Amino acid sequence: MLRCLALTCLVFLFLVTAPVRGAESSAQTSSVVSSGDAFITSGADFDADFGDDFSGGSVPERLISDPLELFNRGVFWVNDKLYFYALKPVAKGYRLVIPRTARVSVGNFFSNLAAPIRVGNALLQLKFRDFGTEVYRFVINTTFGIAGLFDPAESVAGVRPVNEDFGQTLGTYGLGHGFYLVLPIVGPSSLRDGVGSFVDSFADPLRYADFETMELVGINLFKVTNRLSLDRDTYEGIVQDSIDPYLFIRAAYAQRRKAQVGKNTFNVNLFQGPLFDSDLLDPFDWFGL
Repeated sequence: MLRCLALTCLVFLFLVTAPVRGAESSAQTSSVVSSGDAFITSGADFDADFGDDFSGGSVPERLISDPLELFNRGVFWVNDKLYFYALKPVAKGYRLVIPRTARVSVGNFFSNLAAPIRVGNALLQLKFRDFGTEVYRFVINTTFGIAGLFDPAESVAGVRPVNEDFGQTLGTYGLGHGFYLVLPIVGPSSLRDGVGSFVDSFADPLRYADFETMELVGINLFKVTNRLSLDRDTYEGIVQDSIDPYLFIRAAYAQRRKAQVGKNTFNVNLFQGPLFDSDLLDPFDWFGL
């Protein structure tokens, strides 16, 4: 009789304390989820290599495959040393000598020069509003912006540039990355985007100028130097804050490209919508003409 009574008491105590133990387990799980969310928000790697799906238990989808990781890490290491010991020191010296306004104008010039690439890819993707935006920007900046040295299309009319390239075009039509690639000097890319960059080079006006190969290399190095002189040490921040900068950059690159491909809107009417509603789009109104 006593044994039965003791067994009954033990069962009763177990049933009473089970919800408490479940609540404590849930609280611990919530704490892990919260700390995981904070970890991701603070800039940790979003890829499958770094984060776990604490809430569902499933493995997150890897955004880009990396079968050549050993090779890519080698190129990444070379690029890293080249950046810290050559490119960035030169860019800092260039920054000390050339005023910021002049460096911004140089960046505007190269951006305007690449407009045919963006125009062509917007048209191939049937993004007619982006096509109209880039045609407008090219005409205004080439004329009123003095060969693209200034950007009145954005600074006066508020028309911002759009980023379109052939890698995005291929992605829009359903072609995946293939695999991740780290290219010398260029940095993160993929098989699809590498092919896209090669195709885009045929729309680069510099390709058809009367320049020798070494002169083109010099122009591109100057463009990189000018761009780095305007940078706020972004890469240095990544290296300092990331446990593995290679993983962080790979994941960030894949997410950025996924967002850039996005969805196509197929808006065929160029002359409706906010882009063409503002009086500021008429350059003659800028001068009261």
